[in-house]
Amino acid sequence: MSDKPCMDKDRRNWLIATSAVGGVGAAAALYPFVDSFEPSERAKAAGAAVEIDIAGMQPDEMRMVEWRGKPVWVVRRTPEQVAELSKIDGELADPDSLRDPAQFTPPYAQNQWRSIKPEYLVVVGICTHLGCSPTPKFESGAQPSLPNTWPGGFLCPCHGSTFDMAGRVFKNKPAPDNMEVPPHMYLSDTKILVGEDKKA
Repeated sequence: MSDKPCMDKDRRNWLIATSAVGGVGAAAALYPFVDSFEPSERAKAAGAAVEIDIAGMQPDEMRMVEWRGKPVWVVRRTPEQVAELSKIDGELADPDSLRDPAQFTPPYAQNQWRSIKPEYLVVVGICTHLGCSPTPKFESGAQPSLPNTWPGGFLCPCHGSTFDMAGRVFKNKPAPDNMEVPPHMYLSDTKILVGEDKKA
């Protein structure tokens, strides 16, 4: 009888030890599966959708995410910049984004803002001329390499192509097309998914 409590104690310690080892083993076995839910860098480069957080973005602010090896810019436009978009159609090569819309402008962005929400522009940050990356020039007015009536937008430093705040190319510039609007959709008011647009 005096041995029984000792045996129960030993058995209990053995059970605790094996349970702990089993729990660690199960967690180690599950980790690769849980980790696989996050797209790999290779998958992202191949075109997996990526999220961008726009919480707290201020007017005139731009954030960037990489999708398919390309920079995708999200720009929060000011109310003045949004209002200006409808006033410069005569200066643009393709103001209604009618050239090759399947490649450059999805149906939900075929409007004067080229976006789902007027306030936010989502665009691939690559010039359609030779693939350079334009420089943001959001401030309106005269600046080096820009006209006195500059409304704000993007300047490609390579060959001088200019784009408005909707990524639309101005007339008589080397770039043949507007900047690409990638497939995207809003997951919430503060998150955008770039690369998918099933719910857009």
